[in-house]
Parts: sequence; structure tokens; C-alpha cells
Amino acid sequence: MQESNRKRLEAAGWKVGSVDEFLGLSPEESAYIEMKLALSHALRQHRLHNKLSQIELAKLVHSSQSRIAKMEAGDPSVSIDLIMKSLLALGASPNDVAKAIASGSSHAA
Repeated sequence: MQESNRKRLEAAGWKVGSVDEFLGLSPEESAYIEMKLALSHALRQHRLHNKLSQIELAKLVHSSQSRIAKMEAGDPSVSIDLIMKSLLALGASPNDVAKAIASGSSHAA
């Protein structure tokens, strides 16, 4: 957020902070969420790179299309285990997975 916008909002009585502060997340919880989102993004990128639909990926990993959509969206009901299994099924290497995690960003490749 631009500093001018922050000051304007604070002057109007709004409290401005981070999502972590708002939700009361610990640094560990925040890092976990960022890693999961990075893996979710990597899953989508690998699926698109392999020119697979969500349905085709679902068949490959013995899941459902709706579950794949939830994985790609970073839904909290989806385990990191399933995201990892799906990435590996798409041919992602351990190095690819590590790069996605290390980026710590939901925009990881």
C-alpha cells in the first residue's frame, strides 16, 4: 500500500496492518500458508505446462476435478501431501518442488 493511502486511511480512523496481524498468525503459520499457496500455484503451472485439464489430472492422481480445483486454489481442506503427490505425478522434480517452496510466494513457478 502506498504511504499516502495508508496515512489517509489512518487519518480517517482506520487501522492499517498486515493480514498476519489481522488474523493473529504466528510467523510459522504465515510461512506454512505461503508454502502451501506456492505449491498450489506450482501445481497449476505444471498442469498447464503438461496441457492437462483438471479432469485429466484428477484421473491421473485418482481424485476428482473439484479436488484439483481446490488444490490449485490453496483450499485449507486440501493437504500438502495431496498437492505434493499431484506435483510429482505431473513430473515435477524434487528440485522443482524445493524451488516452489523456497520462493515462499504464491507466484512461484
